[in-house]
Amino acid sequence: MYARESVLLGRETPKHYGITSPISLVQAKEADLVLTHRLTEALKPYGVFEEELELQRRIHVLGKLNTLVKEWIRDVSETKNLPASVIESVGGKIFTFGSYRLGVHTKGADIDALFVAPRHVERTDFFSSFLDKLKEQEEVKDLRAVEEAFVPVIKLSFDSIEIDILFARLALQTIPKNLDLRDDGLLKNLDIRCIRSLNGCRVTDEILHLVPNIENFRLTLRTIKLWAKRHNIYSNILGFLGGVSWAMLVARTCQLYPNAVASTLVHKFFLVFSKWEWPNPVLLKQPEDCNLNLPVWDPRVTPSDRYHLMPIITPAYPQQNSTYNVSGSTRAVMVDEFKQGLSITDEILQNKAEWSKLFEAPNFFQKYKHYIVLLASAPTEKQHLEWVGLVESKIRILVGNLEKNEFITLAHVNPQSFPGPKEKEVSTMWVIGVIFKKMETSENLNVDLTIDIQSFTDTVYRQAISSKMFEADMKIQAMHVKKRQLHQLLPSLVMPKRRKVRQTPISLSSTSDQPMYVIDHSDMHLQLVFLTLESATERQTSGDSVPSSQTTSPPPTMGPPAAPQTPSPPATMGPPVAQKTPSPPPTIGPPVAHKTPNQEMLEEKSPKEHQMEDPSIVPETKTEDSGAASVGEGEGGTSEVHNKLIIMAQFHVWIPFLCLCVSYCIAEVDYRYSHLLKNFK
Repeated sequence: MYARESVLLGRETPKHYGITSPISLVQAKEADLVLTHRLTEALKPYGVFEEELELQRRIHVLGKLNTLVKEWIRDVSETKNLPASVIESVGGKIFTFGSYRLGVHTKGADIDALFVAPRHVERTDFFSSFLDKLKEQEEVKDLRAVEEAFVPVIKLSFDSIEIDILFARLALQTIPKNLDLRDDGLLKNLDIRCIRSLNGCRVTDEILHLVPNIENFRLTLRTIKLWAKRHNIYSNILGFLGGVSWAMLVARTCQLYPNAVASTLVHKFFLVFSKWEWPNPVLLKQPEDCNLNLPVWDPRVTPSDRYHLMPIITPAYPQQNSTYNVSGSTRAVMVDEFKQGLSITDEILQNKAEWSKLFEAPNFFQKYKHYIVLLASAPTEKQHLEWVGLVESKIRILVGNLEKNEFITLAHVNPQSFPGPKEKEVSTMWVIGVIFKKMETSENLNVDLTIDIQSFTDTVYRQAISSKMFEADMKIQAMHVKKRQLHQLLPSLVMPKRRKVRQTPISLSSTSDQPMYVIDHSDMHLQLVFLTLESATERQTSGDSVPSSQTTSPPPTMGPPAAPQTPSPPATMGPPVAQKTPSPPPTIGPPVAHKTPNQEMLEEKSPKEHQMEDPSIVPETKTEDSGAASVGEGEGGTSEVHNKLIIMAQFHVWIPFLCLCVSYCIAEVDYRYSHLLKNFK
């Protein structure tokens, strides 16, 4: 009745898959095939299937690249004076891995490729003469080499198809045409970078050999990957799961239900992993020890492996945990999504819902009451590309820091990034949803996020400086906003503007007239900033928020090392100078009295700090929807709650701060005593 019915139906096989026996060997029924056909049709509008013409173009491009590789190996062999007979048979081959090798790539997806070379071809040859040969090709665009990466790679666009090429030099004189990369013996006497490069192909090939039915596996994996992307839980770098991890979870489901078709496997996927007792590891086969002394995932031997929260172990030696980035928050978010997916697929199997419901994207920007907006900016597009990549790779550190805060229950980062304000600098924003613990004893709560944010920014700047990629004016900004403010920062297509609410615009631009609070880095020495953000009374009527009188609260800017400046005079001792508070814009509702808290900036001068510019000291005003964290606010929103967010740079601050306070108090007492004696006389 349906195409590939015989393939999808499958047959019970005596072969044993996985480390345990199957849960069910039940054969697929006609109703299951109907649901699978509907699933295939529901996937088509999302572009998960590539047209045959485009697929043939990919094959053609890979063929041309493979020919280019063989020509280059022949040239290298001649320059190294190999005999002519050896040159003709030396070989060399391009292997693919990742989504393309698994057969689940989408329209416009890139291709992950591995160039396997014989032992006389060096890595330096790959990043020199082969790179030069690629530059000579008319089809090659956007060519760039990342030789110092953890897994060195050449990135390029070949005939408008993005390709990432890795390099592995085997300890073989020639590369046979039927080479099987799953052979563990190939790893002997290899450089660690070659082993890492081989790992992608070895894992992909093992997965395909460990599933009962490849067609059912592929359709199920396409479904789960689309679902994960739509639900914002597809990102290894940000602490969720990447492509290989999702593939291994689907492969394990296929092992447990070897005769099931895709519609059943999708439901069983959510059933199994919504009830999985983490951190028990997911294994596709029993780990093997090849006695090559390579580090493998083993919590019995390696103490750090015991702290992995959601271990999914690669099947190829050396076995590794592909989900070491997962944190408590990201695991909680994913498990919750598994449970919701199970509920939806239950309805689908009962014909109470369509497959399209599974792919409905939840509104991340309505899910939480508090958000932290992170913005990375750089002066030029090229600098911005490198800077954003580094910042994004470290965001999971910020999430981990927030999780450790005693007042934070969950920190959920949205894997999707957004363009920042269109000013002179190029910028990108990420949004982190935050859930604070409910406090029963007190309505007022001071939440200290200093160390959480500062540790993150220090890590980013330290990495940028050590890798020599840091440039002037590369910045990181962090800002707390509430749900109702997000439409001021995000594109209208993502966060539609709320009506009936008048709010002062939020600015993340350093060129704005709004005051900025800067922490300057110069030789990793910090200037000291004490910042208090306090929100005014909240009023809600009929479910709509109507702010009284407000001004925009400035975001704390985690600034880069400052350019050499004229030395600034040291901070003077004494009481802070009173400054005028900018008048708030006209608003709806009764006026609210504004108070300006005192703010002091203290500096410790070292010889290196004379190259740093003193940030200006500006007062801050009381705001309604400022960067304050409303921890004690109830769901009804009718009670008036004063909320505070304190962000402090605490490095070397307490001793000079106390000394200044004592000096000020002594000076004040001495002044009043002298004034009293004068009047008495």
